[in-house]
Amino acid sequence: MEAYREKKSITLELGSRMAEAAVKRAEQLGIKINVAIVDEGGHLVHFRRMDQAPILSIEIAQNKAYTAIAFGLPTHEWYPLISKEPALRDGIVHTPRLVIFGGGFPIKIVDEVIGGIGVSGGTAEEDIVCCLAALGLIP
Repeated sequence: MEAYREKKSITLELGSRMAEAAVKRAEQLGIKINVAIVDEGGHLVHFRRMDQAPILSIEIAQNKAYTAIAFGLPTHEWYPLISKEPALRDGIVHTPRLVIFGGGFPIKIVDEVIGGIGVSGGTAEEDIVCCLAALGLIP
């Protein structure tokens, strides 16, 4: 039996490049966003706020990234999972830091979650597009 295992984690360099890619996409869309990159434990690695991005979206972006690593699911996949279960749907939304709308993705290498990205400031669909631009940098 092994006493430990090695874990991969996102680096500041990759987090920075991902945030830049998300911001570039936001500029193309004409929106102002906040981008949060967290490690596999949900700790902030890199954060970027575009000038005039919504202040409320600062925390939302971080919570989207946290939600994505907490279960290894993109945030937009949550609502379809809980929508037909009233007790779960009505109860789980009171869980601190849980976001159930689009804009958060786990960052994976093979099947291992090494971090998460959260984008907030546009519509859920625009936030997803910005995340996908950043995720395109994953080897």
